[in-house]
Amino acid sequence: MRDFTDARTSESEDELWIVEHDPVFTQGIAGKAEHLLINPASIPVVKTDRGGQITYHGPGQTVVYVLFDLKRAGYGVRELVVRIENAVIAVLRELDVEAYGKRDAPGVYVNDAKIASLGLKIRNGRSYHGVALNVNMDLVPFSFINPCGYEGLRVTHLHDFGVDLPANDVGTTLSAHLVTALTAPA
Repeated sequence: MRDFTDARTSESEDELWIVEHDPVFTQGIAGKAEHLLINPASIPVVKTDRGGQITYHGPGQTVVYVLFDLKRAGYGVRELVVRIENAVIAVLRELDVEAYGKRDAPGVYVNDAKIASLGLKIRNGRSYHGVALNVNMDLVPFSFINPCGYEGLRVTHLHDFGVDLPANDVGTTLSAHLVTALTAPA
């Protein structure tokens, strides 16, 4: 992602990358080691250059990396975050799951539990990293950390709301909503 972003020109097209990771904790640039409480499963911890604290990625979670030119779009980082959150909320609405964002704690929440985490890096006016939406995954590793740096933060997934879809299918739907949200006029 970093290499792609560094090589971009003003003519480079934006891209969305949909992935599903093997079990891994990622720790953002603001991440504090004490937010990894225990690691009985010896899950790898990878330090990244994205914003935010520590989170977990694993099978059953769709991650969409947002490689986007903010300068060309004409809006800033906060607007990008809101647009990404709104795309997730729109997907969940289609699945009859009521969700919302929080200005002071980026991500998407359902009943005070986090269902999607957001972490971005902006370099030369272009973003990389992105959003992780919990679809149908093992949530136990979230209990090994203070998710996103918040002690006691509950985490949920779509499966808890009767949604049983493959993570990749949800990622494809999310990507379509992201295209709409990101390209709407500023």
